[in-house]
Amino acid sequence: MAVGPTEPVRPASRPRAACVIGWPAGHSRSPLIHNYWLAEHGIAGEYRKEAVQPEEFSGFIGALSARGYVGANITVPHKEAAVALTRADARAKAAGAANTLWYDGDTLCATNTDIEGFLANLDTAAPGWDRGLDEALVLGAGGSARAVVFGLIERGVRRIYVANRTLERAWALRALFGEAVEPAGWDAAAALVDGVGLLVNTTTLGMKGQPALTVDIGRMRGDAVVADLVYVPLETGLLSAARARGLRVADGLGMLLHQAVRPFETWFGVRPRVSPELRALIDADLAQS
Repeated sequence: MAVGPTEPVRPASRPRAACVIGWPAGHSRSPLIHNYWLAEHGIAGEYRKEAVQPEEFSGFIGALSARGYVGANITVPHKEAAVALTRADARAKAAGAANTLWYDGDTLCATNTDIEGFLANLDTAAPGWDRGLDEALVLGAGGSARAVVFGLIERGVRRIYVANRTLERAWALRALFGEAVEPAGWDAAAALVDGVGLLVNTTTLGMKGQPALTVDIGRMRGDAVVADLVYVPLETGLLSAARARGLRVADGLGMLLHQAVRPFETWFGVRPRVSPELRALIDADLAQS
């Protein structure tokens, strides 16, 4: 059901404002990204963090405009709830999660830009990665995996193996996306990794404070690409092993930056660029965490 305010978005004389909504919200780097772009383009705008508990989320976004916001990013644990509470587009529905909100008149709309963020990051880090790509292996079957699978199907990948510890969750992606998805148990990943042209880690394994990801890529094809959605640390064990083999890689920071482009353009009217300077800024902040 769509929700929308009855009051005007904001007086034109005041800066446009957007925010990231999460619980907690302190970990988000979105304010660094968007405020950097606001300053770069000389836009009189603001981007803030809003820590909102799950039981308060519906009421908060129902009054988003009255709070002075023209839109918002959504992070954990609210991404799934945002789909049900807004007019969600095909991408948000397919991913089962929304990360961007904006207004169409009085109606609050939602999309998922993780999909294009994932694809744009690969296009930048490994140009031509999808040329002739027939098979990919995705580790994990959560919301991020849904976005990745959606993007791979969009790029014409014929077979996408989804390996997950709980096999039923991998089968849920098969039910959602069709025969292009091949569910697999976690133990099957070791055998599958050798033959695919793309490996994507969508789990938290390898993240700071989490167990290591133990997948042997020693016999992976020499032309394969390895992507890891984890960005703390930026150089995960998986990416380090891939670089040691001379494989092309795409890190999680690139996806974080590219997924922010369309929201900024939607709210502030300028399409920003993911520059080396912005990457360096966020990388330095991550290094302190």
